Amino acid sequence: MDWTRARHLVHGIVRIVIGAAFFSHGAQKQFGWFGGFGESGTADLFTRFGAAGIIETIGGTLIILGLFTRPAAFIVSGEMAVAYFWVHVAGSGSLWWWANRGELPLLYCFMFLLFFFIGPGGLSLDATIAKRRRSGSQVPGGDLPGSDARGGSAGGA
Repeated sequence: MDWTRARHLVHGIVRIVIGAAFFSHGAQKQFGWFGGFGESGTADLFTRFGAAGIIETIGGTLIILGLFTRPAAFIVSGEMAVAYFWVHVAGSGSLWWWANRGELPLLYCFMFLLFFFIGPGGLSLDATIAKRRRSGSQVPGGDLPGSDARGGSAGGA
């Protein structure tokens, strides 16, 4: 078995699945999909849940596509850290996830932090754009952050 190839494939699949799950939380708040949110079915746009829905919908979409992955992952990781402390810790008075029911935002926070550091992997638009740049093809849209086809940063290191 080619473990390197399998690792790259699984990296992309995991990113897509996590992004889709995260997107569903935003779509629930913004559009009332997947069972809706609250009594009205959607969150009011100018509330903390409305803002969270926007971040989750846009961030989840970018993570799924593997486009602007590192900045998107950084932003949504921060959102989940805020959710953990602002909603779960403050609401329960407990820092511990088993007591404050904050397992999901805690896991999302660290999964997205991981994608911020390791990049989107080869199965992503960021990698496709970086590969075209290296080959000299013109890519519309100017300089885009991302990773090379191996999942590392486009700038080396």
